[in-house]
Amino acid sequence: MALHFLLDAPLSVGVGDIVTLTGAEAHHAAVVRRVREGEEVTVGDGRGVWLRGTVLSVAPKAVCITVAQREQFAQARPRVILVQALAKGDRDELAVQAATELGIDAIVPWQSARSVSRWDAAKRAKGRARWASIVREAAKQAHRAWVPEVSDVVTTAALATLAQTSRVVILEPTATQRLSTLEVKNDPRDLLLVVGPEGGIDSEELTALIAAGADLVRLGDTVLRTSTAGPAALAVLSARLDRW
Repeated sequence: MALHFLLDAPLSVGVGDIVTLTGAEAHHAAVVRRVREGEEVTVGDGRGVWLRGTVLSVAPKAVCITVAQREQFAQARPRVILVQALAKGDRDELAVQAATELGIDAIVPWQSARSVSRWDAAKRAKGRARWASIVREAAKQAHRAWVPEVSDVVTTAALATLAQTSRVVILEPTATQRLSTLEVKNDPRDLLLVVGPEGGIDSEELTALIAAGADLVRLGDTVLRTSTAGPAALAVLSARLDRW
């Protein structure tokens, strides 16, 4: 498989044009991956544009690629969005990384009542930037045409409001319905997959979200960590939505 590189700006070039990698991406291509002139590579912009081309020249600060093919991939519909509760250690980051590799369409950090980690005003921008960096690298590694967007951190009240326009599905070990039986194909709304922190979701939060229209589902007979529950559920949904 050809090496893949990612630019953060929209790609407007076409077949026969030259696209140039600069900055950190050029360094990664030239110094880390050691691309060579004549090598075939792919380049994306994280918003559906996918270029195939041949390396024209290589330097640590600029790698030039001649475009041989351009494709535009549509974003998946309905979108599956991971609402990941902030968790202790790096477990929330592990969930975000794996979900991105598996095809999640967007990510919403959630400040739940039982979250040990807290993103106060001073940490919100830094926390979101950290997750966005993890998502970018995971999407690049997975050769994804679309890089999931990471939103600002939300409260439970804000999450309940989202249920007015989106379908909210909460992973809850005590639920009676299995995720594998949930009908998802005929609903055009975004599907928000909610994963609580280690220790579970507070009962008052569950009550508020159910009142807002959320569904409770379980994966199986075991209790998964917050780092694995979301990716496991996404795999089930990807099969249900015929993505896999």
